[in-house]
Amino acid sequence: MLNAVAAAALAMSTIIIPPGGAPGTTPPPEIITIDVVTINGSGCKPGTAAVAVSPDNKAFTVTYSEFMAQVGPEAKPTDFRKNCQLNLRVNVPSGFTYGIASTDYRGFAHLERGATALEKANYYFQGMSETQYKQHNYRGPLSDDWQATDTTDVAAIVYHPCGEKRNFNINTELRVSAGTSDPKKVTSFITMDSTDGSIETTYHFAWKTCPPKP
Repeated sequence: MLNAVAAAALAMSTIIIPPGGAPGTTPPPEIITIDVVTINGSGCKPGTAAVAVSPDNKAFTVTYSEFMAQVGPEAKPTDFRKNCQLNLRVNVPSGFTYGIASTDYRGFAHLERGATALEKANYYFQGMSETQYKQHNYRGPLSDDWQATDTTDVAAIVYHPCGEKRNFNINTELRVSAGTSDPKKVTSFITMDSTDGSIETTYHFAWKTCPPKP
């Protein structure tokens, strides 16, 4: 077990910074694709989440169409909390590996006075330790778009192990509390979706090249 851990640590430490730029700034020129392997959760039933890679290979986006948590007269008791779990296969060119440098979350919230809401998320590579959840809180009265950004220090970015096949997992949660507002009379909600697809979550890649195979 210790030998395996040491070997993994050595593999990670020997990743090479690509020439021509600082760590993470030089993406591979070849086409990158992402496959949605599985999608689970009360906030994203199959067919309600789409993934796309930016043309410059510097980021990918996840767009949700039915991801909303709410409390109010017409809400079900379980609607106060919604979650989404995505399992993605990121297909990158041989010789490159990636991590996530930062993530931009966007949505819309309508919170009555006294109500609160939160968004929290984490992500990790299959078979590796999960990153800590990062949480953002909102308080009513509020009726507006919201945006939150999570940034990882360069030294703390976790990269996909070179030469291995590990899917990328994303866990996201939305939650609303009526607080001192009256859920029998008023509705409060937070959403990470958009009817026109313009609101999306953006994951910014950090890139490195792998050591040549012996």
